[in-house]
Amino acid sequence: MRDVPVVEIRLLGPPRVQRSGAAVRQPRGRKAWGLLGYLLLAERPPSRRRLSDLFFADADDPLGALRWSLAELRRAIGVPGLLTGDPVLTGAMTADVLRLAAASDDDLLATGELLEGIELESCPEFESWLLLERRRIASEIEAQLRQRAISRLASGQAEAAIPFAAKAVAISPHEQGNHELLVRSLAASGDRVAALQRISQCAELFRRELGVEVTSSLHEAATLVPDPTPPLSGRAAAVSQLQAGRAAIVAGAVDAGLQCLRQAATLAVQCRDKTLEARALAALGGALVHAIRGHDEEGAIVLHQALLVAEQAGERSTAVLALRELGFIEVQAGRRQTADSWLTRAQQLTDTASERAAILGVRGMNASDRGDYPTAFEQLGESVELAASCGDPRQQAWSWSLVGRAHLLRAEYASVTTAIQGTLDLVRRERWIAFLPWPQALAAELDLYAGNLNDSTTGFEEAWALGCQLNDPCWEGMAGRGLALLHTARGDHSTATEWLDRALSRAGQEPDRYQWVHAHVLDAAITAALARNDTNRAHPLAAALSTLAARCDLRELQARAYLHLAALGDPQATTRARSLAPAIDNPHLQTLIPTVGKLSAQPAPKQPTHPL
Repeated sequence: MRDVPVVEIRLLGPPRVQRSGAAVRQPRGRKAWGLLGYLLLAERPPSRRRLSDLFFADADDPLGALRWSLAELRRAIGVPGLLTGDPVLTGAMTADVLRLAAASDDDLLATGELLEGIELESCPEFESWLLLERRRIASEIEAQLRQRAISRLASGQAEAAIPFAAKAVAISPHEQGNHELLVRSLAASGDRVAALQRISQCAELFRRELGVEVTSSLHEAATLVPDPTPPLSGRAAAVSQLQAGRAAIVAGAVDAGLQCLRQAATLAVQCRDKTLEARALAALGGALVHAIRGHDEEGAIVLHQALLVAEQAGERSTAVLALRELGFIEVQAGRRQTADSWLTRAQQLTDTASERAAILGVRGMNASDRGDYPTAFEQLGESVELAASCGDPRQQAWSWSLVGRAHLLRAEYASVTTAIQGTLDLVRRERWIAFLPWPQALAAELDLYAGNLNDSTTGFEEAWALGCQLNDPCWEGMAGRGLALLHTARGDHSTATEWLDRALSRAGQEPDRYQWVHAHVLDAAITAALARNDTNRAHPLAAALSTLAARCDLRELQARAYLHLAALGDPQATTRARSLAPAIDNPHLQTLIPTVGKLSAQPAPKQPTHPL
């Protein structure tokens, strides 16, 4: 029996086709490569008419030119039956860009830009698509590099982590978290001099190119946290420290709580109790992520350690917790694919309604951020029901608030009222002060759109004050944005701009910021600048939003960035927005597209649309 040739299609770096490891005749023409990349990466099979309009609109016979290019690709790939039909199907064909999670270490470290060297100036819509895909794929490569660096740090292979962290820095040099990973890798490998040099280089880069200072977490990364020397020993002491640490974190005594949790992990190692060690590490990792700003990198490493120990101990529930928290970190950072990978693993291990409710809540958040509202409503709705059934009011409130946010973005105000009022009732009953500013800001925005300016003022001011007291950049960003909308509604554009500057600073200053909030505030700032015809302010903000939205796969905000760029005179932006909008199930967004150039900083219409 003859061996079936293995076809390898490489789209990262200079594109090429290989068969069983050997080079073959390559497809002729840049359009053929662009066509192949588009076919492989399109979310759904495109029609022949769509492809001919995209690539061959200037040809005498666009469909004939498409047939020739498809035939050329079939000859080069050498597999019969590929790229046929209408819509055009790729069959089982795959490529390196679709297998990043399974890529070898060497391949991942050697990856280049998507379709490197392929530029089609005569196909502006394809060029726009390619720009977005390059940013998205670069972000996915960066996420995979980070995961491999973190996993090696967690397993004590610091030196092996260095090349992955270094390449992540090369891809996104303005992300402090990547520099922090590299500093931690260098320090843990014993090269403290190189770690300190990296801190100095990063600080200089940020001052020169961003005009900001690095945060304290970068400097702390070069100093390895020593294992604490507990005053007691034994399992009972470990359990006591774990309980004390959890209680301190809940009470807001973060430093004391972290110290107790570190001691609990150390004691558990000393008494060789893997189950207790896994629980202590998971609690410590969760505290670093949720209770102290700017420490997601350290938290991710600790959670990786918790997962490794939990798997060794057969501690299923702790593994689920660690996986969910790792997924949450990725969702906030806008790394969609790695988030989905962690959360899928967590969901496969779930055994209780409470666990499933928590995981579905984070998955729904990921889908909503991405603009996939049907999936978000399904996942968040199930999360709310499960949390209510198992008596978990905090999870119920958390997921319900995200349902409310999605309805608010879709201008479905009756549904917003139900979800947000229900959230506020639960939060106040639970006295969950740390979460209160989020639903307060959403409720205040709803009041603003209904014309209840006094209630809106109270809500936004309370959310801002409490967010500042909690030192939470997400809550500060949302409340500051809301106060800007409020002053805009009153005609005080100067004060509105001041609030938007505050909100942008708070929402975007931390390395572990919630990227959706950052982009949401950018969108409001651009809208306000356009309303005042302040194009000098709007241009750089719109460019920043477009880049951020592409990198973090924030599709609705990417469409809005294009609408802003169209209002600023970009001749291709309207087409780009229209190409994105059909895939985003948001009726309110659809109403904006025919009125490009008329986006207003005023609140949305008061009339509610029909709820889902």
